[in-house]
Amino acid sequence: MQFTIEVGRFNPEGTYPENAVPGAPFPAPWDRSPARRYQTFMVDLPEHAVVLDALIAIREYQDQSLAVRCACRSAICGSCAMWINGHANLACKSRLSAFTQDGKTRVESPPSMPIIRDLVCDMKPFWDKHLAVKPWLQNKQPVPPPNEEYRVSNASMEELIQEVSCISCSACLMDCESFAVNPDFLGPQALAQAFRYAGDPRDAETKERLAEYSKPGGIWDCTHCYECVTQCPKGVAPLEQILKLRRMAVDAGFTNNAGTRHADAFAESVRDSGRLNELTLMPKSVGFFNIVEQIKTLPSAFNLIRAGKLPPLIHKAIPGINRIKTIFERVGGRFK
Repeated sequence: MQFTIEVGRFNPEGTYPENAVPGAPFPAPWDRSPARRYQTFMVDLPEHAVVLDALIAIREYQDQSLAVRCACRSAICGSCAMWINGHANLACKSRLSAFTQDGKTRVESPPSMPIIRDLVCDMKPFWDKHLAVKPWLQNKQPVPPPNEEYRVSNASMEELIQEVSCISCSACLMDCESFAVNPDFLGPQALAQAFRYAGDPRDAETKERLAEYSKPGGIWDCTHCYECVTQCPKGVAPLEQILKLRRMAVDAGFTNNAGTRHADAFAESVRDSGRLNELTLMPKSVGFFNIVEQIKTLPSAFNLIRAGKLPPLIHKAIPGINRIKTIFERVGGRFK
């Protein structure tokens, strides 16, 4: 079966094959990668072939200069993560027949990561974020005697099984929209691993970890785009772990931050009126007296006015608001 593969080529020396043509620039927020060109190849492979099969065939029989990173070919090592048709996937488990669109499949390095060459991106941002969350246990004292070990319940460890499945492929970070616009964001994988250690009953610095994760660039910078959940090849669902960390941080008293205030303002507005009061959401989130941060939001306000989406100046409660309040009372928590 014949497949058409469009490969994103990048050479830091600026030399490209003659038939490699410039591609359109990436839309925002994917705008940090250098310009690249695209080269089209035709490969003849079985119907069950995967994207990595095509790339290896191209490298072996058509263009030996093609740079592609791969190893296990079994969705275990995670090294072949790349953008396939605009989203991060493992090339070794992506069937060509499923990823062929308009008669072709486009593969390229993710535009939010630095490119080394062709399909090989620099993983330094990923590993820097991974190490920033201190992915190791801080032993509680006293430590067990030499011939013994910490004993924890099965239930407490079952909470951490999902995160242990991570293969560090970086697919979640490659597609993370928060990371694309804010390079300081720790990212889905790092925060999923953060929960693996903050949630471990053997760790002695859970509170210190939560304090760090609650700072700018941490758990409250996630925008719930769900790309990390969709693209994770191992079902780690990083967003779920980030939400667990948020609950842990709030329960531990780390509430003096824009993220917690935003969540509080959102819930209070829904409880009191049944709908979101967008006029007060931002001031309550950044602080009514934080004039500098409020001024930074003015461009967004002007865009809303221009688009005719300015919220009503008089915020009214919906009919039957008492039913909403009853739900809050029954659920309990911070806003009952």
